[in-house]
Amino acid sequence: MGEEELRSKGYPKTPDVKLKTPIIIKEHVVYWIDSKASFGDDYNYSVNYKEQFSGYISRYGPGLVIYWFGFIQELNGENDDVLLLCDFPENVVRLAIKE
Repeated sequence: MGEEELRSKGYPKTPDVKLKTPIIIKEHVVYWIDSKASFGDDYNYSVNYKEQFSGYISRYGPGLVIYWFGFIQELNGENDDVLLLCDFPENVVRLAIKE
């Protein structure tokens, strides 16, 4: 589901994409994806985490953030619920969910 669809359903804080079926990227389960047209430095990450990512985690679970202009590598270990990348990965495993 895209951001507009989520908002139309009443979700207050929305990532760019909420996945209907989670995926695995680099051994991380991902339920949502947010894209940032910025560099992920200490300041941007902490502001983004406080104002957005923490809400996404509490509502949807762990997710992926793509910083278009890269990020400080040490930030990738700050929180196990947020995977940081600078582009969309090629090796994605889709989880099968039984209904």
